[in-house]
Amino acid sequence: MPPAEISQIYSDTVQQVLDLTGIFVFAVAGALMAVRKNFDVIGIVLLAEVTALGGGVIRDLIIGAVPPAAFTDIGYFSTPLAAAAVVFFLHPQVERISGAIDVFDAAGLGLFCVTGTAKAFAYGLGPVQAAALGVTTAVGGGAIRDVLAREIPMLLRWDREIYTVPALLGAGLVAVLIETDTFNAVTATFAALFAFGFRVLAIWRGWRAPRAWRRNSAVFEHYE
Repeated sequence: MPPAEISQIYSDTVQQVLDLTGIFVFAVAGALMAVRKNFDVIGIVLLAEVTALGGGVIRDLIIGAVPPAAFTDIGYFSTPLAAAAVVFFLHPQVERISGAIDVFDAAGLGLFCVTGTAKAFAYGLGPVQAAALGVTTAVGGGAIRDVLAREIPMLLRWDREIYTVPALLGAGLVAVLIETDTFNAVTATFAALFAFGFRVLAIWRGWRAPRAWRRNSAVFEHYE
């Protein structure tokens, strides 16, 4: 499949709607953390923006797609502002649907690991490198958010449901599909749904990534 067709999985309209939906949900998650940390309005906007756009910006800078899409499409930049405004004024109501937010966040994770991997492939990267950038697209913004909020990034925490593994599996599946010339809108959707379903199942079942084998330390970490 030609590189241009790899990066253009869906029609322009569908791609735009999916991207903005994922960006909005990620931004809500970032803004909610800012509220929990008692940040002011600037902090709320900042965490909303970096959570939603950070992974994509890192990917675009690495592959040389400059300026990054977040700075060339006003919709990408303004959507986190809208999410920050919603959380600023309605955060008690938003907190009450945190379970639904987790589900939408999982959907964004599935979507971005697929589109991130596809875009990296389109810019000439190999399957392993492209999959790595797919994961970065999906979880990079959340990692930046956690660092700014002085939290251990979620992708490193053993006491939370697995977050990076679903993105890694989804991105790896996309790499295999592209290498076998079976990547199209249908199989891309399947890969995104696979990562989404895995993340939702991990939340529901409380799955966590294994720690070091035969770990006998008497010291236990405690997180908020």
